[in-house]
Amino acid sequence: MPPPQKNYHTAAPEPETAIDRSHGDFPVAGDSDEEVYFKTHKAPSYLAEIEEQTKQFVEYHAETTGKRIALVTSGGTTVPLENNTVRFIDNFSAGTRGATSAEYFLENGYAVIFLHREFSLLPYSRHYSHTTNCFLDYMIEKDNKVEINPEFADEMLVVLRKYQQAQKSNSLFLVPFTTVNQYLYTLKSMSTILQRIHTKALFYLAAAVSDFFLPSSRMPQHKIQAQPSGKLVVDLEQVPKFLRRLVDSWAPQAMIVSFKLETDNSILIKKAKDALSRYQHQLVIGNLLQSRKNEVVIVTPNGEQEWIRLTEEDKSKKVEIESLIIPAVKHKHEEWMKSWQQKSTA
Repeated sequence: MPPPQKNYHTAAPEPETAIDRSHGDFPVAGDSDEEVYFKTHKAPSYLAEIEEQTKQFVEYHAETTGKRIALVTSGGTTVPLENNTVRFIDNFSAGTRGATSAEYFLENGYAVIFLHREFSLLPYSRHYSHTTNCFLDYMIEKDNKVEINPEFADEMLVVLRKYQQAQKSNSLFLVPFTTVNQYLYTLKSMSTILQRIHTKALFYLAAAVSDFFLPSSRMPQHKIQAQPSGKLVVDLEQVPKFLRRLVDSWAPQAMIVSFKLETDNSILIKKAKDALSRYQHQLVIGNLLQSRKNEVVIVTPNGEQEWIRLTEEDKSKKVEIESLIIPAVKHKHEEWMKSWQQKSTA
């Protein structure tokens, strides 16, 4: 079994980057946007260690358990405006869907790499870290000792056992990110490592990734000072669309699931179909901002639409919609694996 996981902190700026302002010019025309990005932005200093731990995790399940592995991305990315970061642009996401889905992937027999925004919701601890109750409300003092409040004890025991099982079976690997640069480098690296298990890899891309970024070559070293005009004008560039590269070359045999969030019901299906056509991946899970916790639609490249909705009875029983989404995704993953097997034997 791989060694215990090491904790990494991603929110602080890289010390070396904060003082090193030597950035190369953009390469001549000819490279793709993705290639340009990786040539002109440095990898996180801890990436090599993450890669080694990821290799150990993947090898363990490839050689010992035979489990499929779901890489679940979760939470939002930041775009720093300075190297010594004081200000940044954020994509808000608490990570609810990602953390919840990770639990149900584990319950459905997957090992999970959880690529998450640092300090966003985590599997299992999410039940207690983002609630209307203070964490201390779950505890009481009795005979000079701390005990679990009996009101919550049964529920906490269920969650604790699931968490301990994930730890005991080495089925959950937590990897943090904060900036969009950290996210992109880590996703690319993990994708190539997951090529080892071919179609057994599944990417569940629930993170809210920034659409725009400030290139490091134009990023000031220190805190931006007040401007004579009284205004701050920031010239951002579009983050390259990495999904097609993930499909084509980073993990060509893996099943890729992306999300499409809209506020207008009339365009949701069209947007999902457009994404499938543009990036050539396998599934889009569409949801509306207003009803995302109660209904989603799974859209496939051949035009199939599978709506998943909570009934009133489900809602009264506090059923989480992810408990219905993940088995449906698992079924689609099984079909994907069979289709590749048929290709290889044809």
